[in-house]
Amino acid sequence: MSASATTKTAFTNNAAKRARRLITPEGLSLPLTVGSRGARAGALMLDIVILFVGFLLFFLLLAAVGIGLLDLDEGSASANPALELIIIMIILLIFLSRYGYFMWFELGPRAATPGKRLVGLRVAARDGGRLTAEMVIARNLVRDIEVFLPLFFLLGGGQGEGAFGAAMFIWLAVFVLFPFCNKDALRAGDVVAGTWVVEAKQAKLQEAMSLAPDRSTDYRFGEEELAVYGEHELQVLESVLRQDRPESLREVAEAITNKIGWQLGRGDEREFLEAFYAALRGHLESNLRFGKRKRDKFS
Repeated sequence: MSASATTKTAFTNNAAKRARRLITPEGLSLPLTVGSRGARAGALMLDIVILFVGFLLFFLLLAAVGIGLLDLDEGSASANPALELIIIMIILLIFLSRYGYFMWFELGPRAATPGKRLVGLRVAARDGGRLTAEMVIARNLVRDIEVFLPLFFLLGGGQGEGAFGAAMFIWLAVFVLFPFCNKDALRAGDVVAGTWVVEAKQAKLQEAMSLAPDRSTDYRFGEEELAVYGEHELQVLESVLRQDRPESLREVAEAITNKIGWQLGRGDEREFLEAFYAALRGHLESNLRFGKRKRDKFS
């Protein structure tokens, strides 16, 4: 067996070990793949690089504008309002970059930071429901306890020496090794928040749908029929259409038709779901332009 074939087989076996089935609140069984530990580490490093570059550009901008930034010899910070303002801006940037960066992107429709998107990962709720703000906030606050606080003390000069430094090192090592102690590569923040990081399919749904003839004109959905679902259900439907599994298509089509009071002929599931997806997406986007957002069927 050639080296390339061996590598491909090993990769396939590894992906198979990370395969899971997620049961949604609607009772649908959706296949997914848990993100590998290496991919998650790579995503975090990419995000740190992005943050570092952002910091660098920000400080270069301050240096260019920087009234009083380098004028430290003429008095203290209290005597230099321009310097006080710059210090406040730096503190705000540090706070927003540590919390706002991760929370902003993970609360977005892609549920992924730029680093995760580059390596093909996204955050999802382990119960199959919608990823809530509480989940995202919890998993990111725990990151401070896991990584940033012990690193701060370890790199803080004298504070990282002796028994205290050893304790901080052990603390950091425990949380760094935590994802290796469970099959889903969960870090402590995922356990607390009820989330996990899964692989996101790169294929565009529009490309997959374009392979089939357009039959969206065969179905007409009214306002009341489209109002029963929100963004979360749209994402679930998008995932089902991407995977194109007959059993899942049948289950989802049956759930939707029961919900909106339709009758559907056998074998028409995909055409119906494609039409419903297009109509629901257009409905939600139209409402969003008028400031009305429906996150899920309960909102």
